Order: sequence, then structure tokens, then C-alpha cells
Amino acid sequence: MKGEELTTEMLRYAYSRGWFPMTMEKGDVHWFQPYRRALFQMSGIHVSRSLHRVIKSGEFEIRFDTSFHEVISACFRPDDNWLSEHFVRVYTEAFEEGWAHCSECWKDGVLVGGTYGLALGCCFTAESMFHRVTNASKVALWAMVEKCRNLSFEIFDAQIMNPHLKSLGAYEVPHEDYMLRLDRALRRGNVWDGF
Repeated sequence: MKGEELTTEMLRYAYSRGWFPMTMEKGDVHWFQPYRRALFQMSGIHVSRSLHRVIKSGEFEIRFDTSFHEVISACFRPDDNWLSEHFVRVYTEAFEEGWAHCSECWKDGVLVGGTYGLALGCCFTAESMFHRVTNASKVALWAMVEKCRNLSFEIFDAQIMNPHLKSLGAYEVPHEDYMLRLDRALRRGNVWDGF
């Protein structure tokens, strides 16, 4: 499908069935449902001693949902990019509908890191993150997992494992296991907003 055809209705339907989209080189949107799903424990990410010091130092001001469009736009990479302008549009629409969220790290009044994703029931699916200052994306991810834990989310989905996620404590479960967990999580309303 073409990127401009992507809608929030499609997103909600696909994510509730374990699929997520990515833009390919030619601008087409492909849907993925990996056999093994990367998750974070709801108890939190792995925090190294150095990261713990950064968090405790208060170097970053942490905010939620104040600059969603800026966060997702900052996640664009120079190459090997799965985002597109159409993705920015549709995920921003999901934010306006109340089920996409972001965590932000600010330093001296400047946005320097963040992560964003979708909240369906009590499942949060993290999509991407960025940093302009060392450790800012890690702190943003830490903050998002903490927020979801405090709201009694049951799943924090990181989608596809990579070495960076693994170093932060992500682990994998088989697709069948993920779908059982997702089915339970979706039976609750969007607990982020209390409905």
C-alpha cells in the first residue's frame, strides 16, 4: 500500500492483531508481525550505574506529550529510514485522538531526546527514539517505561530486538505468547487516559 493510504483506523486494527507498519525504500508501506517479539519488563529497563547517575542528577527535564510532532520528526534518520512524512501525519493524528504518546528529555529549554509510541488498552508499543545529547534517548525510554508501569500497563512492546535494546534489558517472546498477552491487555480501556 502507499503511505498516503495509511490511517489511524488501519493502525488501530493492525496493532490490535500484532502487526506494525514500516515504510520501504520506494515509499510503500509493508506490515510486519515478527515471529519473536522484543519486550521490556514492566519493572523497568536495565539501568547501568552511569545511567542511574544521569537520571538522579536531574540533567534532563522529563515531560510527556508536550511536543509529539517534534519527537516523531526528530526520529528521522539520514538513511535506512522506516519513517515517512505520511507516518508523521498519521501517528500525529493518533496523538490528537489520544492514544499515541511521547516522553521527552529537555535540557536548558531545548528538546534533546525522546521516544514515542501507541497505547492500546494496557499495551504500549514503542516505535522509535532519538537523542541529540548523550543518554537522552535512554532516559526518555526509562521515563516511558516508568510511566507505563505506574499506570498498570501489562506490556511494553519494543517490536524487534537489536543489540541496543538487549543492552537495556529487552527480551524476546514467541509470537503466540505475545498474542496471548496482547489479547489480555486489550480487554482494558486506554489506561493512559483513564478510560
